[in-house]
Amino acid sequence: MTALITFDEQQGVFHLHNRKISYLLALEEGGVLSHLYFGSAIDSYHGQLRYPRVDRGFSGNLPGHTDRTYSLDTLPQEYSASGDSDYRLPAAIIEHADGSRAARWIFKDYQIVDGKPELAGLPQAFVEDKTEAQTLIINLVDEVSHLELALNYTIYRDRAIITRSSKLTNLGSQAVTIKKLASLQIDFVAKDFESICLPGAHANERHLTRAKVTAGVKSFESRRGSSSHHMNPFLALVEPKTDEFSGEAYGFALVYSGNHKFELEQDQIDQTRLLIGINDYNFSWDLQPQASFTTPEVLMTYSEAGLNQMSQAFHQIIQERVVRSKFKHQARPILVNNWEATYFDFDEEKLKPIVADAKKLGIEMFVLDDGWFGHRDDDTSSLGDWSVYKKKFPQGIKHFSDYVHEQGLKFGIWVEPEMISLDSDLYRQHPDYLMQVPGRAPSPSRSQFVLDMSRPEVQANVYQQLSQVLDQGIDYIKWDMNRNISDVYSVGLPASRQGEVYHRYILGVYVLLEKLTTNYPDVLFEGCSGGGGRFDAGWAYYMPQSWASDNTDAIARLTIQYGTSLAYPISTMTAHVSAVPNHQTGRQTPLETRGDVAMSGVFGYELDLTKLSQAEQAAVKKQVASYKQIRSLIQYGKFYRLKGPHEGNQTAWMFVSPDQREAMLFTFQEQAFAQGALTKTHLAGLKPDLLYREEATGQVYSGAELMKLGLYDPVVHQDYTSKSYHFKVLD
Repeated sequence: MTALITFDEQQGVFHLHNRKISYLLALEEGGVLSHLYFGSAIDSYHGQLRYPRVDRGFSGNLPGHTDRTYSLDTLPQEYSASGDSDYRLPAAIIEHADGSRAARWIFKDYQIVDGKPELAGLPQAFVEDKTEAQTLIINLVDEVSHLELALNYTIYRDRAIITRSSKLTNLGSQAVTIKKLASLQIDFVAKDFESICLPGAHANERHLTRAKVTAGVKSFESRRGSSSHHMNPFLALVEPKTDEFSGEAYGFALVYSGNHKFELEQDQIDQTRLLIGINDYNFSWDLQPQASFTTPEVLMTYSEAGLNQMSQAFHQIIQERVVRSKFKHQARPILVNNWEATYFDFDEEKLKPIVADAKKLGIEMFVLDDGWFGHRDDDTSSLGDWSVYKKKFPQGIKHFSDYVHEQGLKFGIWVEPEMISLDSDLYRQHPDYLMQVPGRAPSPSRSQFVLDMSRPEVQANVYQQLSQVLDQGIDYIKWDMNRNISDVYSVGLPASRQGEVYHRYILGVYVLLEKLTTNYPDVLFEGCSGGGGRFDAGWAYYMPQSWASDNTDAIARLTIQYGTSLAYPISTMTAHVSAVPNHQTGRQTPLETRGDVAMSGVFGYELDLTKLSQAEQAAVKKQVASYKQIRSLIQYGKFYRLKGPHEGNQTAWMFVSPDQREAMLFTFQEQAFAQGALTKTHLAGLKPDLLYREEATGQVYSGAELMKLGLYDPVVHQDYTSKSYHFKVLD
């Protein structure tokens, strides 16, 4: 088996490589680890990237050295620290017992191991066989404090993916405080970069935003206790000319669901440093002698063929080696959710007609949303009391679950386990479970508060309650989180360790999820945080799919789903057809368009089926049947973005089967124009010499024709339209 990692002792160079990418790092003077290269695969390296020696004014030099041309202030490093002569943003800030915050990481030794060691207590990419990856562990030490820093690099054999994380171990005799510890640092020399990030807001998530990297510091972060609607833990660095199909792209996705920070700095000689990891906002971590701290993992990829290639690398690694659920390769059920149909106003008898219509239309699962538990008739009570509301279900939740199953449907429920209401038995019994700052009234959001999930006793209470519910014939859980974290304090920690709460909170949630998903492997877990507020690779480790947004408006979803697809596979992205006028935007969109947008994800419905006309029910039945025919193609085919909603009036994307014998194209147009210009859509990912038949028309085209000549887009005289094309190879 060909080695994926080599070490040239003479040059002091490590080379991580496969057929797609290479990563080079080297030992420099003074035992410093320097970054050389990350990009397309190379066969060999002969030392030409040793950093040139130039005397830079006001850039300090190594202690005891007289060479003014060598400075950590300009050297591209693999991992930096504060308090040294590097004035750029540091990867690590460590406070020692004497109050100092200095460190210098010096090379100690290294290991190369087959496979990929596990990161305890954290979501992560994994291997199913040790032969599919190799891991380089480089140990650095700060000789004064006796801290040891392990940098972990895993490269996959057949994927353009490297994972990075770091682990700090205190081998000294005194405790230290971690103020900052990045998962990754990478320094680029003389690159003209643009950044692509995914900012947004509740119901308006992950809008592709592109900007030139200029002198100074720019951060992309969340301080909300979760990965957030507002800034997704993803970043791409691209050339100005990079588009979907050409140009260089470096992609980075953090496998973490809490506060994150991506920092970009362009220095005084136009070099660019990227740091990724846990946000250092209100963060500190007490590290006792012999204790260790492990950072979350970063997935990184390089593409020389544009953004689509970058995205496909992320899609494959997340879908195949981050998602662990038994459902990762299964057809996900088409569901109807009662939320927009009934909100809180329902009982068992009111729901049965929706179930009956769902069965008639071929829908496969009924999901009972908010309002089934405690005494919940609105959003002001009962969070924390995960027992059935007897007024609505007098014979218990299992009775209704059995009814749904008897109709041939699966049954799911909504929960919000990390939250608590003041009007709840849980609060009355355990008021200290509510996270709040001593002496201050906690801040409500949506009339609810946050449980202190950093505490094992809180985790145990929630697990016990949820396990009793899951034993009642539950096939699916929609896990929501409808507020961000404030009033950050834990009574389970002393005053000196309150900086640990944010991170311990999400670690506690991971503990709970690990136990639930392990003990209930047949339950399909779906993430939701006001829709897309915790849509990240860390969450995908436990939940194979998540709501992309609370916004179900088809036109708004074009932008949301397009942006989401930059990093996350379609199989993780739930998308539903809702009623019109849309509840978020008031927009009237044709059912066909709503269906085509929703069918570009994990498909379902968010409306009252009983209120549909006969014609609408017939259309829904046809949509359901159509999706079943293309479901595996949509959920597990290769996805290509063709036209972006941020670029103009049209959006187009397509799905191609792994063998390239089947494809699905969707085109969308927002506005109609009188005497509008004719446009075409060019397909991608097909085999040029094969003949493809469009199923609706019977028209036959070669793959080359579809990709090079394209198809004329329909001329329409209506806003918010869509068209789908289903191609199969002509046998």
